[in-house]
Amino acid sequence: MARKIEETVTVPQGIEATLDGHILSVKGKLGTLQRMVGNPLVTIKEENNTITLSTSSSLRKQKRMLYTIKSHINNMIQGVQNPYQYKLKICSGHFPITIKVEGQYVTISNFLGEKIPRKSKVLPNVTVKIDKDAILVQSFDLEAAGQTAANLEQATRVGKRDRRVFQDGCYITEKPGRNFI
Repeated sequence: MARKIEETVTVPQGIEATLDGHILSVKGKLGTLQRMVGNPLVTIKEENNTITLSTSSSLRKQKRMLYTIKSHINNMIQGVQNPYQYKLKICSGHFPITIKVEGQYVTISNFLGEKIPRKSKVLPNVTVKIDKDAILVQSFDLEAAGQTAANLEQATRVGKRDRRVFQDGCYITEKPGRNFI
């Protein structure tokens, strides 16, 4: 028998969350995040510093959407309080790699001895800092920080060579909630 599921997200002091139709805006000390959270399977209400999510039944698809939207809202609230950060390690065994931040791109020069530099896009509201053989990607938007780190890792992908020998590139070593080393 299908039963109704209801979840609540409490908005902490100092953070303002407003729901305008299907668009949720979360404003905190680091900035403002907006996201479309509307879904026909999930009903969303915002009142008195709480966001209430509910479904009409407990079917798997509806539960999945409810908890996905709840996770996105929690990530938005956490992001405007403390920035998310990814750490990448620069590995260069064959040729010395030069990495520079130029506007909204990160330029990777002399990767595997290539003459043409590779470029990686930095998304808006993301800061990239380079310190010797480490790259720090920070943002209050989890998805933008993650995509920028993935762009850097993808830009230095080695193709048509044995990856056991050519281990050059930028690799994610830390991300929010998880360490790889």
